Amino acid sequence: MSQTFASLRFFNYRLWFAGALVSNVGTWMQRVAQDWLVLTVLTPESGVAVGITTALQFAPFLFLSAWAGVLADRVDHRKLLIWTQVGQGAMGLGLGLLTVLGHVELWHVYAFALGLGVVSAIDGPARQTFVSDLVPTGSLPNAVALNSASFNAARLIGPAVAGLLIAAVGTGWVFLINAATFGATIAALMAMRLGELHHQERAPRGRGQVREGVRYIRRRPDIVVILVVVGTVAALGLNFQLTSAMMAATEFGKGPGEYGILGSITAIGSLTGALLAARRKRPRLRLVVGAAFAFGVAAGLMAIAPSYWLYALSCIPVGFTALTMITSANAAVQTTTTPLMRGRVMALYMMIFLGGTPIGSPVVGWIGEHWGPRWAIGVGAITAILVSLGAAAWVVRDSRLTLSYQLSRPFVRVRYPTAVEEERERRAEAAEDILAQQLADRSAQR
Repeated sequence: MSQTFASLRFFNYRLWFAGALVSNVGTWMQRVAQDWLVLTVLTPESGVAVGITTALQFAPFLFLSAWAGVLADRVDHRKLLIWTQVGQGAMGLGLGLLTVLGHVELWHVYAFALGLGVVSAIDGPARQTFVSDLVPTGSLPNAVALNSASFNAARLIGPAVAGLLIAAVGTGWVFLINAATFGATIAALMAMRLGELHHQERAPRGRGQVREGVRYIRRRPDIVVILVVVGTVAALGLNFQLTSAMMAATEFGKGPGEYGILGSITAIGSLTGALLAARRKRPRLRLVVGAAFAFGVAAGLMAIAPSYWLYALSCIPVGFTALTMITSANAAVQTTTTPLMRGRVMALYMMIFLGGTPIGSPVVGWIGEHWGPRWAIGVGAITAILVSLGAAAWVVRDSRLTLSYQLSRPFVRVRYPTAVEEERERRAEAAEDILAQQLADRSAQR
């Protein structure tokens, strides 16, 4: 088997990959149908309403991700994921029934978007860290990249299918089909060979575990750089659902079919980026920063595309650079984090990556409604370029990251703190905490 698909040789990962692919197709179908329902049926093409819907769906990541990460570090990932899949399927079923029966109102969509966001926030850290239960550590970067490939292969199929189904039978049936697709993931989880799972060390119950995760990240400036870059770009630049809907309906006067095609064309670039990432054995920080800069340039060109088809073609490099940034960031964080902290670190990563959407989406929607959809894309492009340049300067100035230069590839080498150095710092910090507590006890006794 080629290096690109190496992780598929593991039985449990093959099951997960197949089940997730079916479920992801349904998820993308629901996203397209939900935005189209709000934009063209429940409101007079209100970009703000679509932005609010998106914000409600991602707001729980801001408030729940940290605790969801602690939960992911404590409990069995597989059992938790079965329950979250049931919850997400129930949300799609409820919204689908309301829509098919003709009773759906805007506040219903808001409520279901929020409910789906709550379940997804609990699901996210367990889903991210579950990959390490399915493959050996050496195969983790490849498995993470293939997860992204699965997600974007679904993105290639889902929006186009959703556009056709919306035109043929309406949005309600799209929601119902999405609810049914979660059965594939549940079946895959139930059929796994438990003896072949690579169970990670579980964190014991204790106080201050969220703070412990924050302290761990503060000692890792490479992760801090990734969080700043990915969080900023995600908040203002990765609003494809919103900006594509506005461009298709408002700027080019197209229908749901053409809107769905935009998502599929974007996924061509995204899938290519994910498959190339699967061939990399070690993700690097400079790739994350460079991809963010390239995304800003590609999005800037997209914003000025004069016709629908030129806009559609520009979606390919935008999808490629965005997915390269996201996959490299995800793999870099997972593979360089100690297993005992991985759930909490990935939860904080997702809180920033997805939690910025509730802040950015209404802003982008307001810009699109008042200044036009081209500016909604342009603001994200400018922000991506600025934050990537700032991150590059930050990396160079950070004293804990040692940079060396050479005339041949790779032109720049970044040396991170070793695991031994990190453990030494952790023990020193723990000793300082114990000493401070002892001094406090003595003061109290006096």
